[in-house]
Amino acid sequence: MGIQALPVTIEVHMTNGLPRLSIVGLPETAVKESQDRVRSALLNSQFEFPLQRITINLAPADLPKEGGRFDLAIALGILAASRQIPLSELEQYEFLGELALGGEVRPISGVLPAALEIRKDHRKMVIPVQNLEEAVMVSNLPILPIKHLLDICEHLHKVEIIIPVCSIVPPVPLQNPATFPDLSDVRGQHHAKRALEVAAAGGHNLLMVGPPGTGKTMLASRMPGILPSMTESEALETSIVNSIAQQNFDASLWGIRPFRTPHHTASGVALVGGGSQPRPGEISLAHNGVLFLDELPEFSKHVLEVLREPLESGQIVISRAARQAEFPANFQLIAAMNPCPCGYQGDPSGRCHCSPEQIRRYRTKISGPLLDRIDLLIEVPNLPRLELREDNQRETSAQVRERVVKAREIQIQRFAKPNSRLNNREIEQICRLTERDERLLDTAIEQLGLSARAWYRILKVSRTIADLANKESIETSHLMEAITYRRLERK
Repeated sequence: MGIQALPVTIEVHMTNGLPRLSIVGLPETAVKESQDRVRSALLNSQFEFPLQRITINLAPADLPKEGGRFDLAIALGILAASRQIPLSELEQYEFLGELALGGEVRPISGVLPAALEIRKDHRKMVIPVQNLEEAVMVSNLPILPIKHLLDICEHLHKVEIIIPVCSIVPPVPLQNPATFPDLSDVRGQHHAKRALEVAAAGGHNLLMVGPPGTGKTMLASRMPGILPSMTESEALETSIVNSIAQQNFDASLWGIRPFRTPHHTASGVALVGGGSQPRPGEISLAHNGVLFLDELPEFSKHVLEVLREPLESGQIVISRAARQAEFPANFQLIAAMNPCPCGYQGDPSGRCHCSPEQIRRYRTKISGPLLDRIDLLIEVPNLPRLELREDNQRETSAQVRERVVKAREIQIQRFAKPNSRLNNREIEQICRLTERDERLLDTAIEQLGLSARAWYRILKVSRTIADLANKESIETSHLMEAITYRRLERK
């Protein structure tokens, strides 16, 4: 349910009567079909399938059950009820796995959140061997990886003991900047690079506006390489979302910040999550990482509007008639767009022929409330070729990342979170301005026609710029730079 793994108890009752197997407890289609998989797996593993009336209850009865994860436990329940395996030791274990018709155990999704809950119950975990890399990320949990139904049956009969695998120390989240493209590949666009650094240091959202081919996508793809490494809790949260969403969990991505780039044809459900059995969407898969939306106005306006709530709260709640699921969505939004439908408004060549009405319709796809939630709005212009050729002094991602890490450490020591997540009371506490700077900010807000939310966001960006400069208080230059990142909104 969401990212929480709830325990399901398999109860098996056998009685005389016509042979029949029924499963109760709100099973979905995949769970109902498990009776055929289990019967074939038991027979092909040389067990006897009881010719009796068998009732299998999945408790709690009001929780919808889906997937093939219950196959292994149902098979063992039938074997235990028919006295083909010993009952005494079953309470020590929790079983997860899908059965093939020949008795092989196949991998499932959602092993990581299940492992965390099993550790709390002080039980041993029996899982498919393919899920072992995922499960060992939870320390101090005895894990019995198996390939076949017979493996665990021989273990319970003490014919061939499976030695539990147990990780004593959790993996250390490490993000190697070399994993991502380097910032030094981008020529020119120093103002945009500076905005990218400020956004990374404070966890701020960023919108880049410019004609095609100016480097917007290149800049966005280099954002993860300048972000600080994940903490252990962040890496675990991100891995839990991936565990639920993906069948093939990639353990090599542990501790690497996600970079998600959904296509502009993505639906609202694909972006925020949903379905009859709620699943995480792109914003949850980008948790603790970057969500890059290229060609922002090409997304459906309805799809963009659903981003407003998670941008503020850092989570998404999906409500259905049967239940409600909550997924984390603490992502950093990086977006890019053209200034007009053809992309060349203001180009000296004069090749833009978009009418004012076309431009107005194009830009109004991005609503004011959504723009209010984006901290930095910058222009990425088309640069002269000579300037691009002569730009030989370019900083690497590692150099920029060093400054970003230092600024982020200051923020973590202050309030244990980046500046982008500060509430209004915390902003007023650490973002105090002189009377002169207050008047300057008031004038800028009035002239640019910005909202009260934008006023707070300018203060947060100013605080981030001061942290990058290692200054105790916000100075006029920091405030002026933060204001320049909102000027584009007036256009």
